[in-house]
Amino acid sequence: MPKLRASAGFSLLELLVVIFIIGILVTLGSAAYITAQKKARDATRQSDLKALQDAQEQYYAANGEYFDHGGGDSECSGDITGILEPIPQDPKSPNSIYECRYWNTGESYCVAAELEASTGNCGGCSSCANKDPCLPDAGDTHFCVHNLQ
Repeated sequence: MPKLRASAGFSLLELLVVIFIIGILVTLGSAAYITAQKKARDATRQSDLKALQDAQEQYYAANGEYFDHGGGDSECSGDITGILEPIPQDPKSPNSIYECRYWNTGESYCVAAELEASTGNCGGCSSCANKDPCLPDAGDTHFCVHNLQ
């Protein structure tokens, strides 16, 4: 009588367990990757706003007033000639521009960006009073910079 050889393959149950484990690992990995992307974009937003604040302070030192992108509430657009060209744009959507608010034309400003994964330091430029810094509240989702003078 011939000997029966043991099968050299995997059972259906073993394959399903392995596929299930791989699926869980892929899900966890993609969630971590998406969170890392959001944090990286938030860091870019904060860096852009600090650069814009530095440019405004340089402009103030040279001209005695802050550069106004159009007065009142407006989008930060164009450039601060010779200092910051062009104004940075939001990293998630190149068509999205940071929020700017100016008071008393050239006397004070606030620039804000909404964060995706981090807690901000303000509720947006509308939460800032004239020449006063934004005061953070619990759950604020914007990062703001304002005049230092």
